[in-house]
Amino acid sequence: MQTWRDGRATAVEATEALRAALASLGVPESVWGTVRPVVTHKGTAYVHVGMVRADVAERMAEAMRAREGAQ
Repeated sequence: MQTWRDGRATAVEATEALRAALASLGVPESVWGTVRPVVTHKGTAYVHVGMVRADVAERMAEAMRAREGAQ
């Protein structure tokens, strides 16, 4: 059970980080509000993003490329 709880905490933290990043890109809450944490029965943490509008996906990709270039 502790493994699942730890996975849940990881998934929630990652979800909040992604939501904050999308909000900082100016993406409306109606888009990032559906991003949610998911944990498997074994405790593996995931973030469900679901369908994203193409323009939002482009902005996400640009932000990732910019971050990659800054490192």
